[in-house]
Amino acid sequence: MVERLHVTLPAAVMTAADLEAARGARGFMPGDEGLVLHRAALFAAPRGPMLEVGGYCGKSAVYLGSAAREHGGVLFSVDHHRGSEENQPGELYCEEAVLDASGARVDTLPHFRRTLEATGLEEWVVAVVGGSATVARHWRTPLSLLFIDGGHSEAAAQADYAGFHAHLGEDGLLLIHDVFTDPADGGQAPFHVYQRALDDGFREVAAQGSLRVLSR
Repeated sequence: MVERLHVTLPAAVMTAADLEAARGARGFMPGDEGLVLHRAALFAAPRGPMLEVGGYCGKSAVYLGSAAREHGGVLFSVDHHRGSEENQPGELYCEEAVLDASGARVDTLPHFRRTLEATGLEEWVVAVVGGSATVARHWRTPLSLLFIDGGHSEAAAQADYAGFHAHLGEDGLLLIHDVFTDPADGGQAPFHVYQRALDDGFREVAAQGSLRVLSR
């Protein structure tokens, strides 16, 4: 992992059980990136509430929520749980196991809740079930960490950033997943959000795989 500037991420403190749960949960985050997510949350959790956009089945919530538990903090996980564009039936990242009984619609909320229950993180992770833009319009709480990993269309990713980044405090961390500089490696919307954040005065302080950690 590359670390830069003034932010030093603490060492991971996840238990073996939490690590096993995180790695076993459905999702698309590699373990090395997840540990950096956890370490960033350890830095942020004592400073105030954290928020992720895109909870899916709870993989990232375990990495973040275990850090919240360590410091008596809280993670708000915003997701409508109907899947992003790439998760829909017939698309590349559709998992049949998360379709509802009809097989026609994504419903990841039961999976998310089971992940939290299995890890004992329900006290530290609050599921906010709704669209990111709708929640953002009514959000007023300052944040110590914002993790953007919701819809990967240009409109969705830009809206996630626009809706929540202004709530980050002075030492707040902005994390963006699936940042690929080469279009051959993945979609460009998260990369464009990353570029927008740099233009807005954020600076990269750590990177692992496609995960970027930024601070002002």
